[in-house]
Amino acid sequence: MTVAASSPQTTAPRAGAPFEHATEPANERAAEPANERAAGPANERAAGARSAGEPVNEPRLDFAGLTPYDEYVKASTLHRLQQPRSADPGEMAFLVTTQVMELWFGLLVYEWHTACGALAEDRLDDALASLRRSVAELRALAASWTPVSSLTPAQFNAYRSALGEASGFQSAAYREMEFLLGEKSASLLQPHADAPHAYAQLEQALHAPSLYDTVLDFLHRRGFDVPREVLDRDLSQRYEPHPGVEAVWVRIYTTGDEPLVQLGEVLTDIAELFGRWRTDHLMATRRAMGAKRGTGGSSGVAWLEKRAARLVFPELWTARGHV
Repeated sequence: MTVAASSPQTTAPRAGAPFEHATEPANERAAEPANERAAGPANERAAGARSAGEPVNEPRLDFAGLTPYDEYVKASTLHRLQQPRSADPGEMAFLVTTQVMELWFGLLVYEWHTACGALAEDRLDDALASLRRSVAELRALAASWTPVSSLTPAQFNAYRSALGEASGFQSAAYREMEFLLGEKSASLLQPHADAPHAYAQLEQALHAPSLYDTVLDFLHRRGFDVPREVLDRDLSQRYEPHPGVEAVWVRIYTTGDEPLVQLGEVLTDIAELFGRWRTDHLMATRRAMGAKRGTGGSSGVAWLEKRAARLVFPELWTARGHV
């Protein structure tokens, strides 16, 4: 089972989710039947109260067409996106869980792009606000595993064939999330070679600074001795730890520069929660399918074990031993 696989920008992040979603065409919305106007004593009393200028206690019920809630949230669109491929009722929980995770991936990418933009403009408070939101969102992402975390092999096998070759490993939003955390690999663009928009976006993220790169550049501008070979490294490569960067974090924690300590701590929260999410993925997969090959052709548990063993923002962990 692989439910999910698995830069800083100087301009403001794109509006909306980082991976654009199609909106309903105007003619399609127009074709939807208009809601019937609510009738009855409650609605009549509310109408009379409005005309008399009296306080109205009942919610408004008379909307033509979509409700304002549906117009904003696109709830009716969201609820049309579940299309199970098997007769097993458990597949619905698996499908919704995966879709919810995709939404969290997109939001996290948005938050980290926002933080990168703020750091590039030396707006530390704004960057911290985005990063702290992302910590809460990572906790919610981890909680998304709950409906499928205790699947037995028999339960998963009841609809596993419906997935075909689909695997969370193929998620473009998750891949951009990893790239932003410094977990980069050009080979991981290949699954998206025939999806031009996703491929172009991931290729840009591959070559752009990660969140951690942006943080180190920010610290360099604040007068910290971030090694030049780190600042000038090939950004398309996975970030590797450097003793000079460790020394920077030791200095920050030793001198007690509170805003920068807060930056280090929120990054550590992100790294820890991301690591936990990877471990939860590993354990859910191990429980549901043991050592079988993944649906996307990976080695399954062995692949996830390798990924789960990696820590992001490595010097934030090693520096603690020198403080």
